[in-house]
Amino acid sequence: MQETNPYSFPLELPEGDFAAFIFDCDGTLADTMPTHFKAWQIALGKAASDFPEAMFYELGGVPTSRVVEILNERHGYSLPVHETVEHKEGLFLQMSEEIAAIEPVVTLAREYHGRKPLAVASGGHRRIVMNTLRALGIANLFDAIVCSEDYSRGKPHPDPFLEAARRLGVASEKCLVFEDTATGAQAAAAAGMACVLVPQPKRA
Repeated sequence: MQETNPYSFPLELPEGDFAAFIFDCDGTLADTMPTHFKAWQIALGKAASDFPEAMFYELGGVPTSRVVEILNERHGYSLPVHETVEHKEGLFLQMSEEIAAIEPVVTLAREYHGRKPLAVASGGHRRIVMNTLRALGIANLFDAIVCSEDYSRGKPHPDPFLEAARRLGVASEKCLVFEDTATGAQAAAAAGMACVLVPQPKRA
């Protein structure tokens, strides 16, 4: 029996004369969220029970190091931030063969490559984001790739999107953002950008 594509939705763009498109990576271009969650659960060990799937999706778009800080703050843990992040990301890289494209979004990026400036604005570390984009064969589509090393305040602050617009040389109000989380949509709104919310997958 053929497996149903969980991302077979139509992607509708809002009306407007947009000069550039800015894409989140995880959950927007790439179906990485289940793999990220699996890596988190292994990396957190005993603390994994305090990071349920609902909380993971609630914090979608938040920089990885900030997630560890939030867990420490909420639950009184003393998880070493850098070491926990390195462990989690190493696990994710080992699982990178599980990454699949979110076809409607990737198709749109391919369609507009060379026609409009395109950027990625992610809460992930550069080596993880680049690994994902290369695994999908789409790293060359983007004129700018902004990662957590490139700004001081992550989503829901507007900084990632504002930095992407700056690198593209396009006014923020002329940019259209593609996001899959409320956190990312908040960041887009704070940047003065219109946003397309990519639906969550329909998994069997």
